This record gives sequence, structure tokens and C-alpha cells, in this order.
Amino acid sequence: MSIDFEIPAEAKAVRARVRQWVHDECMPAEKRLLAGEDYKTVLNELRGKARSQGLWCPFIPQEYGGMGLGPLANALVQMELGESYLGALSLNTQGPDDATMMTLLEHGTPYQKEKFLKPLLNGEKRICYSMTEKAAGADATGMQTRAERVGNDTYMLNGEKWFSSAASVADIAVVMAKTDPNAPRHQQFSTFIVELPNPGYRIKRDIPTMALEGPLSHILGGGHAEVEIKDLEVPAENLLGGEGNGFNMGQHRLAYGRLRHGMHNVAMAQRALDLATAHITSRSTFGKGLDERQAVQFMLAECASELYIARLMLLHIAYKAERKMDIRQENGIAKVFLANMVHKVVDTAIQLHGALGYSRDTPLAAWYTHIRSQRLVDGPDEVHKWTTGRNVIKAFKSTGTTAGACGGDLL
Repeated sequence: MSIDFEIPAEAKAVRARVRQWVHDECMPAEKRLLAGEDYKTVLNELRGKARSQGLWCPFIPQEYGGMGLGPLANALVQMELGESYLGALSLNTQGPDDATMMTLLEHGTPYQKEKFLKPLLNGEKRICYSMTEKAAGADATGMQTRAERVGNDTYMLNGEKWFSSAASVADIAVVMAKTDPNAPRHQQFSTFIVELPNPGYRIKRDIPTMALEGPLSHILGGGHAEVEIKDLEVPAENLLGGEGNGFNMGQHRLAYGRLRHGMHNVAMAQRALDLATAHITSRSTFGKGLDERQAVQFMLAECASELYIARLMLLHIAYKAERKMDIRQENGIAKVFLANMVHKVVDTAIQLHGALGYSRDTPLAAWYTHIRSQRLVDGPDEVHKWTTGRNVIKAFKSTGTTAGACGGDLL
């Protein structure tokens, strides 16, 4: 008896369609933008074409206008979209919007779904998620932004937020704030929907980072904002998921975001390896093709191994998610591995390109500066490793073996 790794025919078909879409539509659109064409015109044209072909919001149920893909098919699709920086945007599945749409879908009231979720699903608006604070960092329970009830129908928010991704292009913000400092630690926080622009939600700046920036960086939503929240009035009907549920909703949202980053990392690493292999097969040094050099072949082999492991990780997590199984341990392990994997593969691709890789004549240099954030966003490597290590100890104390915490019972 064998383990069946066969992907369902319908999932294969949608993966093939999306792969073709990225190569035939998104990559040429990248070149149009670089040539100076208007971003909104290009994106709207791309999105219109995508919707006409039934390619829209892959993970959103069909009754809400999406493709209704399950975890496996969505993972396969996302692992294709990440090859182009317009891939996810073209199908309205870009972060941070995607995970926040999921939160609204699961926890929003009928009013909130109609007013806020509907325009997001239609691609008419964008949304950001304001949780992180300087004072708290990786420990979300340390946030200090407060929300106090004023009468029966209003909350007043005051505080600051740090690294709110895509806030500068958002029409809506989801803000987490402390509503009850005396409640149990993980029940002190609530989440509020804020319409932007709003004088109480002031974007002080997009924080400069080490990532290389171009004219489109912030227009695409690549900025990370520092936000001042001062006397921000929020109607009580904009409380999302009820008081005290902000932290748990946030962790659910981040769990998907970590996987989506990983899926896109696989696509980026694959494109980087393809670029590197195309380069070395067309070059020779000292009278011999670069592709004949054993050292070069070893470098390619290491990248292939990393990508193989990455794909298996994501497919196994998708398998468990399809069956509503607990994926928290695998999610944490994969988040760290995938962030380091893409860094290693892109770095190797740069090395194989030589000075060309270090230049900005290929996308590799920009990718390299951007992906360093993967080891920090949605929880730094060290926090995930800490949790993973604790689970290893728990498994051993509970069963006498660590196997359950490290894939010992894969299926």
C-alpha cells in the first residue's frame, strides 16, 4: 500500500491556469509599468481580465464572489502567484488584505460584511491591519493602545501603531486596542474597523527600510507606516468579533498570513533559480560552460533541495488544513524554514549571476533586500523557534518521544 501524493485533477487544472496567467499577463504587465505606464490603468485592466476568466479571490467562497478554493488548491495557486509582484494583486489576494478579508468573513456582522467586506472583495478598496507597536514588538499582549467605551454607541481610541503594512494605500484599517486591562492576558484586546482617512488615525510616515524602493513601491502597498491614534472615535457597530476577542482573531489571521508569505516565497525562489540556471547555461569561463562546473552544480542542487522541502512542507500543511487538523506546530516550523529558504536561494542566484546579480538589471537585488523582512514579520524566527522547542518538550513529557512535534505522524 502506498501513500497517495496525487493532486486532484481540478486543483492541477487551476494551478496550470494561474501559472499561465502569471507568465502571459502579469510578467508582461510588470514590463509595462517599468516602461512608465500608469499603475492604476495597468492593474485595473489586469484585474478586469482576471475576473472575466474566473480568477478572483482564490480562497473566498463562491457565494461571496471568490473561487472557493480549499487549502490545497489555494496553496498551489499562491505558489504560482508569487513569481510576479503583480500576481497576487491581479487576483485580489494580496497581503495584508487577504487575511483581513478572512477575519471579516468569519467574524463580521451582516452590516460589517455589507459595508466593509463587500468593497474589499470587489477590489474597490484596500485594508490594513494595525496591531504592532514599538512598546510591544513580538509580544502582541504588550500593546498599549487603549479603547474606552463612551456611552452606548462609541469607543474612543488612543495610542500608537508601528509597521502597519499598506496603511498608506488603505481605505479601511482594522485596529487592535486594549479594552479591559483587568481581563485575562489574552482577553484584554478588541478589534475595531476604522474608515480612512480619519483625523484620529494619522499616518506620521512610511518607515524607511533596507528594502530597495522604486516609484511603485508605496503605490503597490509596500510601505510600513508609523501611526498616531489620538481621540479616534469608532462607532460600537464597528467592533469586530466582540470585546475581548481581538487577540485570538489576530492570531488566526496571522496564521494564514505566515503561510501565504511562505507560498509566495516558494514562487520567488523558483523564479530566482530559473533566472540563475538560464544565466549559467548561457555563460562560459576559461573555455568551459558555467553549467559544467561542479561547484555551480552543487549550488543548484542545494537550492533544489530547499525548494523540494519547502513544497512538501506546504502541501502537508494544506493536507492537514483540508481535514481541519491542528497545524500550529507545522505552521511555526514552516514559517521559519520558508523565510530562510527564500533568502538562501535568492542569495545563491545573485552569486551565480556575479556582478549582474548585484546590479539592479535583474530583480534579484531588490528581492534580496525585501525578503530580509520575512524573518521578522508575523513573528520573528526566534519566537517561532521558542514555541516549537517548547512543543518538542511537551510532546516528550506527554508521550515519551518528541516525534509528535516533528512530523513523526505525518498523516
